[in-house]
Amino acid sequence: MTSAPDPFAEVADLPGVQAAVDDGRAAVDTLRGHRVLRRRSELVAAESALRGARASAALDGADLTLDVVRRTLHAAGVLPAPEGPIVQGALRVATELGSQQETWRRAPLQVLARLHTLAAADVTPPEHLGRPQPAPGVADRLAALGVLLTSPTEAPALVVAAVVHGELLSIRAFDGAHGVVARAAARLVMVTRGLDPGGVSVPEVGHVELGSSAYAEALAGYAGGSADGVAAWVVHCAEAVVLGAREGTAVCEAIGRT
Repeated sequence: MTSAPDPFAEVADLPGVQAAVDDGRAAVDTLRGHRVLRRRSELVAAESALRGARASAALDGADLTLDVVRRTLHAAGVLPAPEGPIVQGALRVATELGSQQETWRRAPLQVLARLHTLAAADVTPPEHLGRPQPAPGVADRLAALGVLLTSPTEAPALVVAAVVHGELLSIRAFDGAHGVVARAAARLVMVTRGLDPGGVSVPEVGHVELGSSAYAEALAGYAGGSADGVAAWVVHCAEAVVLGAREGTAVCEAIGRT
């Protein structure tokens, strides 16, 4: 009997991917062993979510400083335009991820629609919220992704996260804030597939540190569809995970000093 195709595993087998994935996994495992997480994991996860949301918005061009975001939230104020609505959407998404984990496992497209409704509420017409872009092929690729995410795979979580991230970005799945949705989906994969179940790393910060031009170049390689381009994207995402684990460690150290 022929085994069912496993596209995620095929990506994992591309040259250079396994070594990069191993580095990402090792970095997150080291972070997960940090002493601060034994008693204060919820504080670390909350700070990770805040930093991740700010960084994700920055990757979409809404680059407010962490200090401005934090002070505004503590004062229950409104973040300044024009960046504010994108940052607010990213923060709403970050707050929602914990409650969406179980649904993600069985109905990922439902979760994506919900995340887009939250992310784009202030930047997209209401009738477009939660709906795929009408461009040719978008709905079909989203449907195919949903099938893959609910099918068995032998691929590591980091590979699945990178492919989900790349697919949603490259097809511009939604009208407005599609980048925030794509990065949130990647984070959900990392959490629900056991790479970072506590959500204490900050891969979005890793992408910011690697630079927006490198991000765009790697994404273009993925969108091109060649084996080398897809592999380079996954390696790029793995490098962001390594840097995101370092950011999570910095969060642990900061909280440990308080």
